[in-house]
Amino acid sequence: MQAFACMMDAVADDLSLVFRALADPTRRQLLDMLRERNGRTLGDLCGALAMARQSASQHLGVLEAANLISTVRHGREKLHYLNPVPLQEISERWIATFEVPRLRALGAVRRAAEEQLVTTPPTYVYVTYVRATPEQVWHALTDADLTGRYWGHRNESDWQPGSTWRHVRTDGSGIADVTGTVLESVPPERLVITFGEGAEASRVTFTVEPYQDIVRLTVRHEDVRTEADTEALAAGWPAVFANLKSLLETGEVLPQAPWEMHAELRAQQMAADDGR
Repeated sequence: MQAFACMMDAVADDLSLVFRALADPTRRQLLDMLRERNGRTLGDLCGALAMARQSASQHLGVLEAANLISTVRHGREKLHYLNPVPLQEISERWIATFEVPRLRALGAVRRAAEEQLVTTPPTYVYVTYVRATPEQVWHALTDADLTGRYWGHRNESDWQPGSTWRHVRTDGSGIADVTGTVLESVPPERLVITFGEGAEASRVTFTVEPYQDIVRLTVRHEDVRTEADTEALAAGWPAVFANLKSLLETGEVLPQAPWEMHAELRAQQMAADDGR
């Protein structure tokens, strides 16, 4: 009897770790992210959560202790993978003994109702850290000449709330590939614009925060319409911020525009897929 009791205590302890890990919404979000795309780095997960590396590491440590994730070293990178086994064990213990078909039907009804209620498109968030002052970062975001250097387009506006801003090509054509409206402008802390106009416009928020001796720069892109748009943002914003960071920290942009490198890699992948 004593051996059986010890075994039950061990099982309870394991389940306690799992339930404790799942109790936090940030940790559940991390699991959702790994479910969508497994094998992600700490930097990738931090960027999507707009969270400091130390905080994200602590959450991942709790998940790993509960055996909900596993990690693999790949060169200098540490990749994180979802381990669904503890969740399956919980399902078998707590759910399988009930009326599974009825529970599935109720779950389907709930999901259908939620899909009808949830109309807000997804949001993309990206964070980087720049060795500069908030004023320097603000200037880089709003100066047409500087944006032309690191973005490949001049962002032209007086940056007053209600004013129009234009994303103008640097080839001298004067063509604006995007126009929008300045919604908020609080130098050097916060800039909110629409990306586009009308019903299809999305909303972009830049937040500039002092972070000890550096600056934490966050872009939050809301009301993204399609999955293809989200994929484009996931490639575009890191590329723009990498070039901005290089310009402020070294005085020069990167030797090759990051978005051009992404386009080349994408074309190579598509060519490889077509050849299969």
